[in-house]
Amino acid sequence: MSRRRYVARGVPGGYRIWDNRGRRWWGDHYELCPDDLLSELNGQANHEKITALLKRYRAQKR
Repeated sequence: MSRRRYVARGVPGGYRIWDNRGRRWWGDHYELCPDDLLSELNGQANHEKITALLKRYRAQKR
């Protein structure tokens, strides 16, 4: 199994997504672990699906 590019890392208050290739944080701070977003980023990376997932996670923060 190859090394995944995007992984969720625990930070105080929730999770953030770490980009192993770019060596930087990607996206926002999440209260719950964004498993489906990570699987899409590491899988097919469909832009429309990623956008829909990001909107869903942003709506949960409100």
